[in-house]
Amino acid sequence: MIDIEMKAQLKEVFAAIEAPIDLVYDKSDNENQGELVEMLGDIASTCAKINVKESGRTSRSPSFRIERGEKPTGISFRGIPGGHEFTSLILALLNTDGKGKMPDGGIATRIRNLKGPIRIRTFISLTCENCPDVVQALNQMTLIHPDFQHEMIDGGYFSDEVTTLGIQGVPSVIVDSKMIHSGRIHFLDLLTKLEEVFGSETSSALSAVAQDLGHFDVVVIGGGPAGASAAIYSARKGLKTALLAERMGGQVQDTKGIENLISVIYTEGPQLSEQMQKHVLSYPVKIFEQRRVSHLSREKKLFLEGGETLSGDSVIITTGAKWRELGVKGEKEYLGRGVAYCPHCDGPFYKGKKIAVVGGGNSGVEAAIDLAGIAGEVVLFEYNETLKADQVLVDKLNSLPNTSVVTSARTQELVGDGQKITAIDYVDRVTDNLVHLPIDGVFVQIGLLPNSGFVKETVQLTKFGEIVVDAKGHTSVPGIYAAGDVTTTPYKQIVIAMGEGAKAALAAFEDRMYHG
Repeated sequence: MIDIEMKAQLKEVFAAIEAPIDLVYDKSDNENQGELVEMLGDIASTCAKINVKESGRTSRSPSFRIERGEKPTGISFRGIPGGHEFTSLILALLNTDGKGKMPDGGIATRIRNLKGPIRIRTFISLTCENCPDVVQALNQMTLIHPDFQHEMIDGGYFSDEVTTLGIQGVPSVIVDSKMIHSGRIHFLDLLTKLEEVFGSETSSALSAVAQDLGHFDVVVIGGGPAGASAAIYSARKGLKTALLAERMGGQVQDTKGIENLISVIYTEGPQLSEQMQKHVLSYPVKIFEQRRVSHLSREKKLFLEGGETLSGDSVIITTGAKWRELGVKGEKEYLGRGVAYCPHCDGPFYKGKKIAVVGGGNSGVEAAIDLAGIAGEVVLFEYNETLKADQVLVDKLNSLPNTSVVTSARTQELVGDGQKITAIDYVDRVTDNLVHLPIDGVFVQIGLLPNSGFVKETVQLTKFGEIVVDAKGHTSVPGIYAAGDVTTTPYKQIVIAMGEGAKAALAAFEDRMYHG
């Protein structure tokens, strides 16, 4: 099942494993059981420390768990983790032996302070590009927390459970038969959600998190293109530099194809994010990942979620933006049950069905074009009188036989039956009539919202939440700079964010040298 080239790569990756790890599978009459056993055997053949065992238990689907020293780790899989989830299995094996990139001490303490017992199931699709982020995050938490169990479930094997739970999007995180989250979510947001669901111990261990991470010449907030550029330029000037990031790469991580980064004909978000991180790490920059700033004072002290603090002579804000929500009734209630934001991940759930895309910019029109190849019918809604997307995209959309466009439409409600979306209610802004259109799903594509809430009382913002900056990235507060999509700088592009990050870093250095 695993080709020779992949086995060679795994042999190299697993060479660092030191302690015995067991892949323990259940007996099953499922037609794909042989495929699972073969895959586990192929993996074990690449490392003498990895063994394959039969559990003696039976299951109606291929399933297995990971044990360390003949003791369960809490990590298990129902289904065969191929496709995008193959990486989740490989990382789980490395992490089980303490290898690979794991959360640092501050984040690990937050995980251990979650109130157990914690039992989580994550339903995934092997074609989902966002699912591995959730599976890998929960697997790492399982290895850190003493009473945490996590099971990855391939929804393709369990259509009855998927129907019963009302799942219409992946990944779907289930606790006690209740969906606590569906769709794209990143490590820090997932940890925060688990703290809300399970609670967190207020023990002395928690106070260990509440620590001062130190003082730096420059603190960069954000790990996207602008943040990486600002950190590199600051470090090159010999300044003691720290970079805080929820995740390295930021919004770029979620970008599919990138064809307009000058000198790079084509790349993809995850690849570019990895390259940016390697570049930053080639300099003496202290990276604090999986961190979110709750408040930045005018004195340039940063207060982080979880209790940590740090400060800098200069602070450069590069926190970017996030998906903008409609803010209408039914949007949050039916997230993962007909409301989606990622056409690449959730599009396959709507094969042959009628769906709506809200948003007439480039992202909305591109989503409608992609979904037209899967869905039976796609209706694109735009608030304004005309679409805002590039003409080449509009022409492509109009050429498709199963798409239509509704302009001057204000979405009023996403209607459901308690289990899933059934219709979209919108107001025709020309006639002021309310229209009820039956549909099977809605993809929201209405742009980005600046991540500036933590400085709304510190620096000047526009009515749209953008940080007001001058030509050199200065904000309204001396010593605080900003760059990239979070600012008033026009044109939210990767190449522009990189340049603006460099500019802000150079401005901070110039002010330090000549203005004290």
